[in-house]
Amino acid sequence: MDRLTSMAVFVKVVDLGSFAAAAAALDLSGPMVGKHIRFLEERLGVRLINRTTRRQSLTDFGRAYYERCRVILAEAEASDALAADQLSEPRGKLRVTMPVHFGRRCVMPVLLELARQYPALELDLSFNDRLVDLAEDGYDLAIRTGMLGDRAGLIARRVARQPMIVCASPAYLETHGRPETAEDLAQHKAVVYRRSGPVPPWLFPRQGQSPFEVVPVNQFRLDDLDAIAEAASLGTALAWLPYWLVQQRIEAGALVRLLPDQQPFLYDCHAIWLQTRHLPLKVRLAVDALAVQLPRFML
Repeated sequence: MDRLTSMAVFVKVVDLGSFAAAAAALDLSGPMVGKHIRFLEERLGVRLINRTTRRQSLTDFGRAYYERCRVILAEAEASDALAADQLSEPRGKLRVTMPVHFGRRCVMPVLLELARQYPALELDLSFNDRLVDLAEDGYDLAIRTGMLGDRAGLIARRVARQPMIVCASPAYLETHGRPETAEDLAQHKAVVYRRSGPVPPWLFPRQGQSPFEVVPVNQFRLDDLDAIAEAASLGTALAWLPYWLVQQRIEAGALVRLLPDQQPFLYDCHAIWLQTRHLPLKVRLAVDALAVQLPRFML
């Protein structure tokens, strides 16, 4: 007899509480259910169920074996579902939450291209800088940049790294001079990003050491990256921003990249989803597409 089938029959007998109920649920005869249980007991050399004319009960070993059978059957079901995914196309709604500017500029184009490849895939995208609860808010996927907080029950995969650069307008540099080293930044005014809590430092990698931290004089504190780039373009102060965000302004001459010999700090970008036995095809394909395509937006 097939061992996996016999395990499934055994689990059904335990779940429903009787051979007769399991037989009815599985569309088997009562004697056939008994044969499956005896097959397992003879193979294991241990009794699984104590049976009398009036009642049945699990042995101590039977109880432990039941729990293992449930795990094995769940894994087998997940494996079958994975194989089925390989032969199908992603379909249905994919709900993704992402930071406003990074999402609009970098993530959305990748997901729209994925949806063009698979017409049965629907996109439900939310652009929001707040952290969300994936389970409570019903999202399949979250895209987050920077440090990750509590990841209990979550899986995270790094899909890109954002180079952070210091920039300023030509007008600012003409008035205040050009910083030559990261240490010089402390002598300059800055427009910085802050949503809550203390102003995060500007970071600069050092070989074999933790990053060098600078907290410049910050007369201007904004909670929108694009607004910071615009403020820097107007000659207000220095700014430390992702290169993808200011590339066009640099190419147009509105901003100048500073400290060209300084290696940029790389901010990680992660795709995050709920821990599950079987990752839906639509989520897996989206994460793979982001991992392949996002790095080109960082250059």
